[in-house]
Amino acid sequence: SSDGEFVDQWTDVVRHCDEPVVLLACADKRRLLEAVSHVQLDIEPLAAALDLEAALEGSVSVGGDAENVVHRIDLERGNLDAAFAEAAHVVEGEYRVGHQEQMYIEPQGMIATPLPDGVMRIEGSLQCPYYVVKALTRLLGVGEEGLQVCQAVTGGGFGGKEECPSMIAGHAALLARKAGAPVKLVYDRQEDIRATTKRHPAIVRHRTAVAADGSLLGADITLDLDAGAYITLTPVVQSRALIHAVGPYACGAVRIRSRAVATHTPPNGAFRGFGAPQVCFASERQMDRVARTVGCTPLEIRRRNMLGRGGRTATNQVLDVSVGATEVLERTLASSGFEALYNECLAQDPAARVRRGVGLSFFFHGAGFTGNGESWLQGKADVSTRADGGLTVHSGSTDIGQGTRTIFSQLAAQTAGIPVVSVDVPAPDTSNVPDSGPTVASRTSMVVGKIVVEATKLVIADLTAYLEETHGAGVGFEDGTFRGPSNDIGTFEEVARRHHAECGEIRRRWQYEPPQGTVWDPDSYQGDAYPCYGWAALVCEVEVDLDTAETRITRVHTAQDVGKALHPVMVIGQIVGGTLQGLAYAGLEEVKMKDGAVWNDRMTNCIIPTALDAPEILVDLVEVPFPYGPHGAKGIGELPMDGPAPAVAQAVEMATGVAVDAAPFSAEMLARRLVEDRS
Repeated sequence: SSDGEFVDQWTDVVRHCDEPVVLLACADKRRLLEAVSHVQLDIEPLAAALDLEAALEGSVSVGGDAENVVHRIDLERGNLDAAFAEAAHVVEGEYRVGHQEQMYIEPQGMIATPLPDGVMRIEGSLQCPYYVVKALTRLLGVGEEGLQVCQAVTGGGFGGKEECPSMIAGHAALLARKAGAPVKLVYDRQEDIRATTKRHPAIVRHRTAVAADGSLLGADITLDLDAGAYITLTPVVQSRALIHAVGPYACGAVRIRSRAVATHTPPNGAFRGFGAPQVCFASERQMDRVARTVGCTPLEIRRRNMLGRGGRTATNQVLDVSVGATEVLERTLASSGFEALYNECLAQDPAARVRRGVGLSFFFHGAGFTGNGESWLQGKADVSTRADGGLTVHSGSTDIGQGTRTIFSQLAAQTAGIPVVSVDVPAPDTSNVPDSGPTVASRTSMVVGKIVVEATKLVIADLTAYLEETHGAGVGFEDGTFRGPSNDIGTFEEVARRHHAECGEIRRRWQYEPPQGTVWDPDSYQGDAYPCYGWAALVCEVEVDLDTAETRITRVHTAQDVGKALHPVMVIGQIVGGTLQGLAYAGLEEVKMKDGAVWNDRMTNCIIPTALDAPEILVDLVEVPFPYGPHGAKGIGELPMDGPAPAVAQAVEMATGVAVDAAPFSAEMLARRLVEDRS
């Protein structure tokens, strides 16, 4: 449609091979399976476009325009023609990245229960309860009051439980409404791998104008993302990819043209980093290519061009708060001994059959929703008192293993000066919690955590006013104790218990307020794309067996600017987990497609790293506080995913001489390239 929405052109066409077409339910599982065996589909095979390039040819119509493009975003800043006219070098590169499977602990599953009062209750493994509410109000034709969505214990999501739960909940709800009974719909692992969204494959082409000293003068970038059969969250992924496409580097003139392309494969969607890992791989490999062209090291080219405080991003955002760029790079170099390692690898025996390499990446990630997204979301949270003097945090933010409940308890407890165990954070239930916005985009601690702090302060203000009714003006609160002009009145818990007994519960709500002075133009993609950025650098050491082409990652060093580590153990856990996912994105997690379907659709062959595959990962926390985050904290969940893959590729290239411009790269691909180089 004219506003960029993907409108389905046909109602009688199956758009991908794992698209749901029939809903069946039965109280007896044996009879249900028998019924399924009697379902026969009468399908006429049509021509299909099964990858980006086939779709862009336009000979088969999938959706969108003549090239099957369903969404475009462009960004342009500065005089690109002048930059290329001035350049001493023009460096071109093409980079490709494939699907990646989230592989959360339990597969997708929902239970829909029609309640006697007409409300449809949905419980399941999910990230964003209010996404499910908004989807089902349209599907079922009811208001939000007609739905109760509850999060069950969720063993990870990584973006894969952001949008798919809405469809699965809708299918369960339709069956439950028809049957007048509860319906449980759970995908088995094979169904989950085949039918649910993956990370978007992408083709990224760079053409870079470079001065004689290696300074970047201009960047002309095209970005094509494989949306799959339905657009889902592709525009959000595309937006972030576009903004991060140049990387954390100064560049006077920029043009980025991005296309989301429909194909006849299962739809792609959000996955940790959503868009940034794809373009970070490309931009970091392009920087390595620039370094080779001008005759300098990977470190030198990054130091020469890196953004820092006062720098301007591709969207013309001035970096003026919480910019830990220099700190993370220097800490990583120091902890890893990068320069000595680099020289050792250069000097190794050229006849050795097991060769070492070391790779460096430098990267950043916008924290929170893009542009005006947070203002549009208007995230909210409530904090209420309890009869025992403790607090309850009511939030729509989910805990999917990243520690939301712990952080919210900690923030409310610190603000009120009470023990963490005195704060309860129940699992979200939309009948009792406001919409805090989705649990995505590295926003939970930074944005919703700040909301929790402010709502807790409102409770304290109410208790202060309550005490002033009997103690007169001048009641203050400090370190968990209310104090009058001349004496202590009582602790927070004592006063909260007294108020609860006399007046009942206090429940206060705070709504997110964006930092003042932020300006974003969604039409030109210019301005303050994010409130702040997380910054990181990473050094990866590898050994490559030239006979088998097996790559072994031996050690990883990384320093990451988190603003403030609210819970250092959990922050390090997030960084280690995200780093391991990023390392696997480089050369282990290969999703193979055949005839439009996932071919390796079991955990035996769609593999993810285990503890035995994990190298030593050494983490250095850098704290450059973000003044608008709780205690200075900013988003950290997605940043670690962005930089590992290009560092692995650079290290492998150093060890073998093979330019790795695609991810994931397999031992078979590397072996083939080694043979080609020898011939």
